[in-house]
Amino acid sequence: MEALAGFNRKRLAAPVGGNPFLTGIHTPMDEELTLFELSVTGTIPMGLGGRYLRIGPNPVNADPASYHWFIGDGMVHGLAIEAGKALWYRNRWIRSNAVAKALGKEPAPGPRHRFDTVNTNVVGIAGRTFALVEGGSYPVELGEDLADQAYDPFDGSLHGSFTAHPHLDRQTGENHAICYDGRDPGIIRHVVVDVGGQVVREEPVSVRHGPMIHDCAITERFVVILDLPVTFSMKTLIEGHGFPYRWNPEHPARVGLLPRHGTEDDIVWCSVPPGYAFHVANAYDAPDGQVVLDLCVYHTMFDDAVAGPNSRCRGLERWTIDPVRQSVEIETIDSAAQEFPRIDERFFGQPHRFVWSIATPEVPSEQFIGATAIFAHETTTGARTVHDFGPGRFPGEFVFVPESHDAPEGHGWLIGLVVDLPNDATDLVILDARRFAEEPVATIHLPHRIPPGFHGNWFPAGGAR
Repeated sequence: MEALAGFNRKRLAAPVGGNPFLTGIHTPMDEELTLFELSVTGTIPMGLGGRYLRIGPNPVNADPASYHWFIGDGMVHGLAIEAGKALWYRNRWIRSNAVAKALGKEPAPGPRHRFDTVNTNVVGIAGRTFALVEGGSYPVELGEDLADQAYDPFDGSLHGSFTAHPHLDRQTGENHAICYDGRDPGIIRHVVVDVGGQVVREEPVSVRHGPMIHDCAITERFVVILDLPVTFSMKTLIEGHGFPYRWNPEHPARVGLLPRHGTEDDIVWCSVPPGYAFHVANAYDAPDGQVVLDLCVYHTMFDDAVAGPNSRCRGLERWTIDPVRQSVEIETIDSAAQEFPRIDERFFGQPHRFVWSIATPEVPSEQFIGATAIFAHETTTGARTVHDFGPGRFPGEFVFVPESHDAPEGHGWLIGLVVDLPNDATDLVILDARRFAEEPVATIHLPHRIPPGFHGNWFPAGGAR
């Protein structure tokens, strides 16, 4: 099978005009940089000290014919802030075996699992920093300056694949994840990492067709599983495409409520209309026993062989799940196309008021990134506020950072990268979340373009998250 896929991969034709995820705004960086004393417009808040880290695909030697945005070699970008100053910027490839060989460097040490390309998220777990990907590879632990790297299955306590989106329950200190493995399409796993950074649960759940489950949610009672119709495609793999997942209309769309300590026999499965969601904003238990889930949803996803997301997001939605009736009521919070919803994550698994997301093109774009605004949603009123960065300035995911550990919800800053395409540059922008539409509090300028990536987080000084 792999030999046939490799043979067919050589016969694929490159897209006319080039692969959109290797050209234009997505053109990969070709070097690792270390920059000090960065230029700043405005004033960095004195209480903001730590590192902003973000990761994304940055392929070293990609084949334009078979390349898909989701499979590129990982590159992590970091900016350090202290006492009102931008101290440094660094970017480093994740040293997989292939990247290390291409760069003439030693690969990152540590055990491999399935594959070793890691490119999707950077998170803090138990005071340590990990780069993550789903579907196969073990996490990669990162040092303070991003140069020290090691593949680490949580000190050997993780036995299978992990996820790009573990979620921290701040009431217990546990991280919860729903994990799938591309080589085992019949099983997903509920994985729990305890407060000490050790895996204490890998509970199997039987599924069909090998669904791609990118994200999950938690409440006080449940882990919320999104089993939606993007599944493993043997046909796509054999044809030679690098990313073997496609829209599958034969796969029933459903959402599952798994009791935190339950087994697959305890899951309450509820059917939903066909659609796909990469990311949840949050979920929580309502007083009447129902579960409220906010997420960004698409009509379809990967229903042809394009090199990246190919469907318009139908908006930010609220799914109210009734575990007694096994039903789901769907309400549109905002019908604008958008992605990467984030909340004040101190409230993950609890009722929340605010959701922040980035606008995406109303007309599906080959490059996916093509809108210049981010949104702030007040879920109790339905109000939406827009911050537009202006022509040619394209934001990625923004993360919320509270101004103190006990600040009220939404009192703090929003931090994210904005590509300044006309100037082939990038800014790290800091917004006051309570003055969302106003000019940034501070903008840290980088003299080069960072290609659009996936996920980032803030790592406060003295702790990994």
